[in-house]
Amino acid sequence: MQTLRLNKTTILGRLPVLLFCAAVLLSATPRVFAQSDDPLVVRRTAAELLNRIHEAAQQQNYEGAFVYQRGAYVQSSRIAHYATRGDGEFEQLESLDGKPRKMLRHNDDLYTFIPERHLCVVEKRQNKDSFPALLSASSDQVLTVYEPKLLGSDRVAGIDSQVIELDPKDALRFAYKLWADTKTGLLLRAQTLDASGQVLEQLSFTQIRIGVPVDKAGIVNGIRNTAGWTVVRPPLEPVDMEAQGWKFEPTVPGFRKIRELRRPMAARDAGDPPIPVDQAVFSDGLAAISIFIEPVEKNTRKEGAGSNGATHVLVKRHGDFWVTVLGEVPQATLQQFASAIEYKAPK
Repeated sequence: MQTLRLNKTTILGRLPVLLFCAAVLLSATPRVFAQSDDPLVVRRTAAELLNRIHEAAQQQNYEGAFVYQRGAYVQSSRIAHYATRGDGEFEQLESLDGKPRKMLRHNDDLYTFIPERHLCVVEKRQNKDSFPALLSASSDQVLTVYEPKLLGSDRVAGIDSQVIELDPKDALRFAYKLWADTKTGLLLRAQTLDASGQVLEQLSFTQIRIGVPVDKAGIVNGIRNTAGWTVVRPPLEPVDMEAQGWKFEPTVPGFRKIRELRRPMAARDAGDPPIPVDQAVFSDGLAAISIFIEPVEKNTRKEGAGSNGATHVLVKRHGDFWVTVLGEVPQATLQQFASAIEYKAPK
């Protein structure tokens, strides 16, 4: 936190700093959330909490370990995140189970280290809503398709939290239950629930320290020191899929297209050139759905559907292309997306 030095000659020049510090102080002040049956009060309180969750993930300094659970699968990770005024965000994410993996991030620059291959993959961050961040859209957009419920207080990893549930207004998405630090708003636990209330997936801190001093040196050194590593920068470029002949008009409420990308996929035969794969991403603010388009030629796939936890997948052939629809939504939602896909070869 910045030290305030106030006198008559500097107070006006320091006004931006004062406002910044005031915001930090306010964000560190515990909030008392209204428990009310008034839908307007609940919605306003929920919108405020969702915004605080999203902002805290970017603006707070925190170090801890969290666990991802999906059925019998459990994966634990360690995270350190620092927010600086001048240099932006620094983050380190390490897997604690299975093969070692480490991701270092400075703002949108991602460096993923794969030790067994001595490989470093450098790319731009595309998703800004990974745990403990949450939203890929405004809270107002989220609350057009989810109904909030304020569930009072609880504790996660020894920290007092406010609990909220977001129930879908239709059967085309799952429910979410969230635990946020009462003091800072940082998301401590997130559950994805099916229609019967069963937990499909969960992310939860098991140990967390919030408000730690900035300690970015290890991250900066790791990013700079890639000597001896094979550094790969996969080509990734925006693409106009409509100009390629594709038309997406999904009828599922709340989902909006947020990006379109083209990335190469390695061909089955080593001597063949990479296969271009186009991806369109849609989001309702919480759940995301991706549509992948790739040519049938030299690509052995099969039509079908499947699921893993909250994630469902649908593969269909569309003329000379394979269409894969993937997302954290029920299978019926993917079917609606797939049925709205049209293709007309460009002239």
